[in-house]
Amino acid sequence: KRKIQENREGADFAGPVKELRVENLSFSYFGSDRKVIDDVSFTIKGGQTVAIVGHNGAGKSTLVKLLMRLYEPTSGTIYLNDRAIGEYRLSAYRDVFSAVFQDFKVFSLTVAENIMLRRTVVGDEPLLSESLRASGMFGPVSALPYGADTMMTREFDEEGVSLSGGQAQKIALSRLYAKNAPIAVLDEPSSALDPIAEYELFENMKRICEGRTVIFISHRLSSAISADVIFMMEHGRIIERGDHESLMRQNGKYAEMFRKQAEKYE
Repeated sequence: KRKIQENREGADFAGPVKELRVENLSFSYFGSDRKVIDDVSFTIKGGQTVAIVGHNGAGKSTLVKLLMRLYEPTSGTIYLNDRAIGEYRLSAYRDVFSAVFQDFKVFSLTVAENIMLRRTVVGDEPLLSESLRASGMFGPVSALPYGADTMMTREFDEEGVSLSGGQAQKIALSRLYAKNAPIAVLDEPSSALDPIAEYELFENMKRICEGRTVIFISHRLSSAISADVIFMMEHGRIIERGDHESLMRQNGKYAEMFRKQAEKYE
């Protein structure tokens, strides 16, 4: 049985997104007393770009899944435009988000179906082309035997293609652009990319997601520099928050982590 049930009497979401507010949020996995998220509170304004950073196990991905209502909090409340998210229809609330997680999947379907996540119809071509250009895959896909109608993987088609890890990740990112949701979530979207490709990805992301609220998780702090707000997490708590310059002036954990990463490039 689904742990989170549909609220058939719930409200539909009538945008735009004004704010996503979290109050005293805590979460523990079933059967464990350890708080993966521990009394977290913050507000994300509509149109902001927010970076969630920290070491492995800090609770970053869990926090995002709570925001998307894939998990229910142990305690605390999340509000979207001053309405507790449980008051919305579950499907209507989740439709506010488009997401690419670190453990994305590529299916044995055509490239186009992998992006649209449904059967394609006449009139999809402009959106597909825009989505592929946004992720940097328009050229490689155009060069495939059947373009966007080429099957991915050879599981059901001998003529199917197997893309590299970085290319497959870009196909997954194209889904983000194809679904015009007001909040875009990216969980380590550049994990399979080299630093130059990562830079191009974030430049494209900023252009395509202009006017949308963007929440992204990254281990590479270089990608967090341009965020409006950065949340530095440790042991399930937000220990520092601010933009890049203010956090560097604080000279705390974020600044220490940033300098250590910068040394590798120097």
